[in-house]
Amino acid sequence: MQRRRFLRSVLAVSAAVAAPRVAAALPMYDPFSPQPDRWRTFDLTTTIELARANGPAAAWIPVPALSAASWIKPAASRWKTNATSVKLVRDPASATAMIYAQWATSAAAPAIEIVSRVATRDRTTDFKKPGTAADLLPADRLRYSAAAAGIVTDTAGKITAGITNELDKARAIYEWVVTNTFEDPNVPGCGTGDAAALLTGGKLGGKSADINGLFVALARAAGLPARVLYGIRVAPSAFGYASLGANGPDVTHAQHCRAEVYLGGFGWVPADAADVRHVIAAEPPGRLTLDDQVVIDARTALFGAWETNWIAYNDGQNVQLPGSSLGPVPFLLYPQAEISNARLNSLAAEKFRYTIAVSELGA
Repeated sequence: MQRRRFLRSVLAVSAAVAAPRVAAALPMYDPFSPQPDRWRTFDLTTTIELARANGPAAAWIPVPALSAASWIKPAASRWKTNATSVKLVRDPASATAMIYAQWATSAAAPAIEIVSRVATRDRTTDFKKPGTAADLLPADRLRYSAAAAGIVTDTAGKITAGITNELDKARAIYEWVVTNTFEDPNVPGCGTGDAAALLTGGKLGGKSADINGLFVALARAAGLPARVLYGIRVAPSAFGYASLGANGPDVTHAQHCRAEVYLGGFGWVPADAADVRHVIAAEPPGRLTLDDQVVIDARTALFGAWETNWIAYNDGQNVQLPGSSLGPVPFLLYPQAEISNARLNSLAAEKFRYTIAVSELGA
């Protein structure tokens, strides 16, 4: 047991009468404070088998492509397959990278295995010391500022009324999203990311694409460039949060979407309101609230910081799959496949028959 955890356990025992809920949770955690120290390198292996394919088949598998010198460095992906053709392609609008594989009608049990290597590390933002981050290129500013109208703009206006500072606007939106949303376990996968539908429905429940997508939409409506990053958890949390990490080598269902907002002097700043709600919904011992200390710790840290135990694939939205006539996908986070021009359910990994495994080099 780490010394900090031991000391927190002793303190928790003495405080049990005064604060039973917080005391019960405290021994599990170290203070949540990601810092950009060591780099970690992971191999992500995605395996797809399209059993009983009775016609031409194709698959589009996302591979890590988003790069930032301070926290993530993807390397080339490699693969082995019985596909008729296979190549790395990118969505021209967003640079979303994917392996595009095709099988002829006669192909027996189409299969492909892809290994992607990524180096990543924790990141944090010192809001007391603005830096000299370069401004976004005009094309990127336009892309990441495209705002929805109507209820999204109206809501953003109410949240940021009277606020002129970019950082204060972003923080106000983050706090509003954390306070007013909830994680809905009945939403499939990571959700759809439709902020307008979420607000119109009046019941602000969803998963990470929904909750962090709402933050991004509101930020853009308030004049702040922002984006959703689509990725996957690859390692346990270093701070004891069972809900904030992958707790085994099988990460087939560990997809998670994070968000960033671009602020003058700071550049891209992490903001993960969805993980605050995930701590409340999924962290032992259960039934946590915004007043629990472990939630407060996560809420404080997750505006401006995040852990290295997550890999970003891309930030693309409305991604057109090359060679497909079935229209774009809202985002490319899960493997996609079609057999005889019929798209498979990417959220049904067992029926689709794909797995994603991770290993850390040097661990």
